Amino acid sequence: MSFENRPWVEKYRPRVLDEIVNQKGIIKRLKQFVKDKSMPHLIFAGPAGTGKTTSGLAMVRELYGRKMATNRTYLELNASDARGIDVIRTYIKDFAKARPPADIPFKILILDEADNMTAPAQQALRRTMERYTKNCRMILICNYSNKIIPPIQSRCVVFRFASLNNVDIKGRVKDVANQENIILTSGGLNAIVDVSRGDCRRAINYLQSCGTISKKIDQEIVFRVAGELPPAKIKELLNTALQGQLQLSIKLLNDLIKEYGLSGQNIIKNLHKEIYDLEVQENIKIELSKLLAEFEYRLSQGGTEEIQLQALLAKIVLLESSE
Repeated sequence: MSFENRPWVEKYRPRVLDEIVNQKGIIKRLKQFVKDKSMPHLIFAGPAGTGKTTSGLAMVRELYGRKMATNRTYLELNASDARGIDVIRTYIKDFAKARPPADIPFKILILDEADNMTAPAQQALRRTMERYTKNCRMILICNYSNKIIPPIQSRCVVFRFASLNNVDIKGRVKDVANQENIILTSGGLNAIVDVSRGDCRRAINYLQSCGTISKKIDQEIVFRVAGELPPAKIKELLNTALQGQLQLSIKLLNDLIKEYGLSGQNIIKNLHKEIYDLEVQENIKIELSKLLAEFEYRLSQGGTEEIQLQALLAKIVLLESSE
C-alpha cells in the first residue's frame, strides 16, 4: 500500500511530540526523557484515540532519528495478538536481552493493548523487565491500567491520557480536511466532533469515510456515515410521544428506521443521548432512563425490534398521560 492510499489516521499521524495535542503535561515529561536519553519503563493509560501509541512512536523517532528504521532499536507489538506466555518467554525476551547498537543507550519495546495480556504472561513479563532493563525499556499501552498487575505497575511510571476536548479535535479535523481539499460546513464539523466523543482517531476515520461520498461534508452526511440520528429528529420523536401522539410517533420512528437503517439498540442509544436535554421535569427524565434500560435489555435478550420499539413509545405516551 502506497503512502497516499493509507488511512488518513496513519497518513497524518503526528511525527514529533510537539504535534500531539491536549497532553501538554505528559509531552513535556517525555521530551525531557528524550533530552536526557534516559527513561524508566512506562505505562500509557487512557481512552482510545487520545494519542498514546502516537506519543510512544514520536518519542522513539525523536530519540533514534533515522536509526528508528532498524529492527535493532525498537519493536512494536500488539498484545491482543501476541498475549500468551510463550511470546513473552521467546520473542520479547530475545529482543530485550540483545544488546543495543553501540551509539544507542537502550532499545524500546512498545507493547500496545497490554491490558489484553493474560495474567501468566504479565507475570513472565515482569521478570523480563527486571533482568534486561539496561538493554531495553518498555512502554505498555492500555485503556485500563487496573488490568495491569500491581507488580508491573510498580515497575513503571504511569501516564494517564485524557480525552481530547472539542477544540483540539476540530483543529486536527480541519487541518486534515484542508490538506485533502475537503469542504467542511460548520454543521458537518460539529457533527464529526459529536460522534467522535473525544476520540481523534474516530473523528479522522469518519472524515475519510465522508470524503469518499462527497467533497463537501455537512451534518446529514456525517450522521449517515456514523450510523447515528440527528439530535433534532430524536427530540422530535421523544416530544411527540410525550405529547401523547402515539400514531404519529410510530410513523416518525418507522421513517427513521427506513431512512437510516439502524438497529433497535442503536436507536435506544440515540434516544438515551438526548433525554437529558429535553425540556421536561426531572422525574420524567428519570422514568425515561428506566424505560430505555428495560427495553434495551429486552432487545439484548432477543425481543422483536419492531414490537419492542413500538411498546417503548406506548410506555412513553402513558408516562406523560399519568402525570
